[in-house]
Amino acid sequence: MIVPFLVLTLLAALLAWANGSNDISKGIATLVGSGVSNFRSAVIWGTLWTVAGGIVAAFASQGLVATFSGNGFLARVVTGPAFLAAVAIGAIAWLLFASRTGLPVSTTHSIAGALAGAGVVAEGAAGLHWGTFAQKVALPLGLSPVISVLLVYALFPLLSRATARVEAYCLCLERTVVIGGPAPAGVIAMSATTTETIVGTEADCASSPTVAARLSAIDALHWLSSALTSFARGLNDTPKIVALGIVAAATLGITGFPFYLAIALAMGAGSLIAGFRVTETLAHRVTPMSHGEGFAANLVTTLLVGAASLVALPVSTTHVSSGAIIGIGLHRGAATIRWHTVREMLLAWLVTLPVSALVGAGAFALLR
Repeated sequence: MIVPFLVLTLLAALLAWANGSNDISKGIATLVGSGVSNFRSAVIWGTLWTVAGGIVAAFASQGLVATFSGNGFLARVVTGPAFLAAVAIGAIAWLLFASRTGLPVSTTHSIAGALAGAGVVAEGAAGLHWGTFAQKVALPLGLSPVISVLLVYALFPLLSRATARVEAYCLCLERTVVIGGPAPAGVIAMSATTTETIVGTEADCASSPTVAARLSAIDALHWLSSALTSFARGLNDTPKIVALGIVAAATLGITGFPFYLAIALAMGAGSLIAGFRVTETLAHRVTPMSHGEGFAANLVTTLLVGAASLVALPVSTTHVSSGAIIGIGLHRGAATIRWHTVREMLLAWLVTLPVSALVGAGAFALLR
């Protein structure tokens, strides 16, 4: 009887890996798209903060575990590992396909769709609480990209003025060689190198010969916003994946924080190994962006996803982040948006629920 629980635990880890491969892009695409960072550095940065968010989720975002284990969605909770394994399979299949083709899709959508499909097979259509499903999943998922687009479009004039002031400053690493006092004949005077971090204008940093490295203030804020976005994504997504394997893991003696840690690390592994294709789509195939625009998009994404995590609303980081980038494009002018890519993304979002539902339903029909 241990084998089914072991398989379900491994499926949860694979789902976390698939999530990382698709969703790492949501916090770092603006870093790459605006030229602040290369792919490798951005992926490593996003991975570290995603894992951190996943670990903190063990203490701060447990409300989503109950939502995605079937409680509230089904009139009667289906027991046994087969049901949750079918849900995991339905979500994994779509996420791996989307990551392979470079399409940014929603893990939340994928899990919810597979849950609905397997639930209908298990209990019939009447056994699914459609009202709860619409309120807790469909409504926030549908509204989040619209709100994201509107917020970026509305707030960017204010943010652009603020970032314009910040862009005049930079953080500089200044090295100074200090030579000791007079030395006796035949003895070399001792010298030492001191390093200090200073805040100055871009002109000061550029003209000073002692500046060894510098980082513009707006780029520093962009890195910070990317960290916060990735952290919020880990905080929001980890409990959804934990929900599918938490009972099986507990049966194997993996309970509480260790299981959250394992899922967070699996998300990190997927991000590092397979997170580049979807990042390329959001970074370069939607709209060009400046440093300030990328920072504004990340800031809005962080605020929306972080707030949703705190109140246990299962919003999609994919939709919020993509909406923010589209909002930047609209502010630049509709002609700057690559609408072919946007249409592909929207089509992927529309078919996520039904495809995941069909795979989840088929998997449960076989497994039970």
